Amino acid sequence: MPVTLSFHADCPNCRINSRLLQRRASTLLRECRVSGYDLSIRLVNDTEMSWLNEHYRHKSGPTNVLSFPLSENADEGTENHGANLQLAQIPIKELGDIVISVDTALREAKEFHQSLHDRLTWLITHGLLHLLGYDHELSEADAGQMLDKEHELLNKLHHSRSTAMTQLAINVDHIATIRQARGGVEPDPVAAAAICEMAGAAGIVVHLREDRRHIQDRDVRLLRETVKTRLNLEMGANKEIIDIALGIKPNMVTLVPEKRQELTTEGGLDVAAQKKMLAKTIDKMKKAGIPVSLFIDADLRQIKAAHEIGATFVEIHTGRYCDASNEKAREQEFQTIAAMADEAYQLGLRVFAGHGLNYQTTDRIAALDTIEELSIGHAIVARAAITGLDRAVRDMLAIVQEASRIG
Repeated sequence: MPVTLSFHADCPNCRINSRLLQRRASTLLRECRVSGYDLSIRLVNDTEMSWLNEHYRHKSGPTNVLSFPLSENADEGTENHGANLQLAQIPIKELGDIVISVDTALREAKEFHQSLHDRLTWLITHGLLHLLGYDHELSEADAGQMLDKEHELLNKLHHSRSTAMTQLAINVDHIATIRQARGGVEPDPVAAAAICEMAGAAGIVVHLREDRRHIQDRDVRLLRETVKTRLNLEMGANKEIIDIALGIKPNMVTLVPEKRQELTTEGGLDVAAQKKMLAKTIDKMKKAGIPVSLFIDADLRQIKAAHEIGATFVEIHTGRYCDASNEKAREQEFQTIAAMADEAYQLGLRVFAGHGLNYQTTDRIAALDTIEELSIGHAIVARAAITGLDRAVRDMLAIVQEASRIG
């Protein structure tokens, strides 16, 4: 394998997806036209990095990344900083080693508001360029040239996202909540859905609950006839609602946990504990041509269970990330979501995310390249009460699209 990734660090507050990093590193090798060469990436802790930094650079304390080229003269450079010339002289096709401190990378990810995987990707890019002969410490001109090359490579990585730009689907349940507060006919969630689509929404989401507290059967029937993008019906796996879904045939369904006493969905499905029942529901929907998503917590056990029983999508619950009481807790939740989205994507599941996202918390989730779509409702309806629905949707869409471009 051209890229070998090895772990020599214990990171209890994060999960690292080796396949994602290997895939990104392989893309970098291809873009640098050295895809035929092997590359070793070693992830260590600050203790080991401090020793390496002291032993080889005579500098105390840890650094973020060190490169050890197999060619001792890789930095003697020509126009391509010696890469092609020096590599041609190596008897075996190996570039060398990139050593990264995960502890330092995690601190930097928090400082620069990146996911850990995005920070590790930057460090791999930086380390690879050192292996190819670039050196920002030689002169300002060299530093500028290396920085330009980093930006070029990271931009190409961005344009080879795991998915296309993140889409925004709007949940119009709370339009119906306002209507049901007076028991009248206004505001109409069907009309609201049309406005959302005109403002750029890629889909409409509604939850037909067993107690019919907001969305009604009539709403779902009319939405199926009028939605021009995609109608995603959230539902509990009970017989009455299953029969309605099979009759209406929305574009997709999302199975969610449902409790009568809850104000809103409080957590993800325990798929692992309900595999047999959920598998039967998925099978019924698939036979009717309706793909199924499972709303789950960012938990590897649940993701694997969703894959095993044949779900097409998973929607990762973002509530704990949004509701975190402090920055440390929010960062831990974000890193978990990022890692689990990667795991789901690698299993072949299509990945959505949602619950609790607002105008302050959406951008980081939207920037994750394995997440295809965000489902957002309450925050948009709340803003719409002040600014109008069209403006509220366009404001959120701008956040999602900008995050997708720079993530």
